[in-house]
This record gives sequence, C-alpha cells and structure tokens, in this order.
Amino acid sequence: METKEQLLFAVTELFMRYGIKSLTMDDISSHLGISKKTLYLHVTDKKDLVKQCVELTVNAEQCMLCEVPAPKGNAIDELFFVNKRISEKLQNVQPAVMFDLQKYYPEAWKVMENHKQCFIYEMMVKNINDGIAEGLYRDNVNPEIVAKIYVGLIDKMFDPDFFPSNKYSFEFLHREIARYHIRGIASEKGKNYLTKKLIDENLNF
Repeated sequence: METKEQLLFAVTELFMRYGIKSLTMDDISSHLGISKKTLYLHVTDKKDLVKQCVELTVNAEQCMLCEVPAPKGNAIDELFFVNKRISEKLQNVQPAVMFDLQKYYPEAWKVMENHKQCFIYEMMVKNINDGIAEGLYRDNVNPEIVAKIYVGLIDKMFDPDFFPSNKYSFEFLHREIARYHIRGIASEKGKNYLTKKLIDENLNF
C-alpha cells in the first residue's frame, strides 16, 4: 500500500464484500498483505478504521457528484445523472454493511447520516428549485419538505425490518424511490419531457 488513502479504499472494498463486524484487524491485515503493526500506524483501533473508511467514501461520493459535470440539460436530466451514479455505487453495497454500521459503529454512522441530512438534502433542494423554475416540477411543491421526505425514504431504505434484504436490493429500492420522487413532483411539462427522455434513451424507469 503506497498511501493511507489507498489502504482505506482497499479496506472499504473488503467491508463491502464481507461486511464489517465479521472482519477482525488480523483478517484485514492478512487480506491486504500487510502487518497489523503497519495497519495501526494509520488507525487507533477498528472503530477508528471504520470511521475513516466511511469518511473517505462519503468524501469521494460528494466529489463525484460535485466535480463530474452532469450533462447540459435540465433538472430532470441532472436528477437522472445523480441517480445513475448513486445506483452504480449501491450495486456493491452488502446489506450487512449498513446494519453493522448502524448497530456497532455509531460514530461512523453519524458521518453517513450527516451526509444524507446535509449534502443530499441540499442537493435535492437545489434540484427541486431548479425544476420549478424550469416549469418541469409543480410550482406548489415545497422544496424543503419534499427534500426531507426524499432523505427520509433513503433512510428507510437501510432499515432491514422495513425492507428485508433478502427481498430487495439497495439498487432496486433506490430506483423505486427515485421513480416515486420524480413522478410525484413533475408538472405536465415535466411528465411529457420524462416520457420523451425514457423513449429516446431507452430507459426503464
């Protein structure tokens, strides 16, 4: 491992594949081909390791959504772009990862919650305001309330009692939430644009 960031990305991949709680620090160092002493040069304990991995993942996702330019278009195009990127990320997330975070690593879970409650929320508020200005979303939509509803649905997505992982993948749930969201706030103009977009781009949405 050349850098701490590379190490954390490698550990994150292990967590995504095997879950968090099931992996010991010995397991992690063995998988990475490094000594446990080397691992502890970068972290104080497993809780610190998990938190740093979550922070790195969240920062990478925020950079991806902010720095990778969405196609020049409107609010609906932007929402599709963001949803596509998020769905790609969710393909590799095992349900056990979120369960482990929430139950056993509260400090790391707070980082994830802050990401949803602040970054995702603000991004959705902006998108809704843009869509209203473009006439694609209904003008009687309250951006702050609808954005909170969206974030609340994302929260529920990770609740195994509400959505059992043996029945629904995160990717599937996210697509259903996105469909529910956009169809619920679209104006007639927005619905017409959405229908045309789905046909032109051969999208299943």
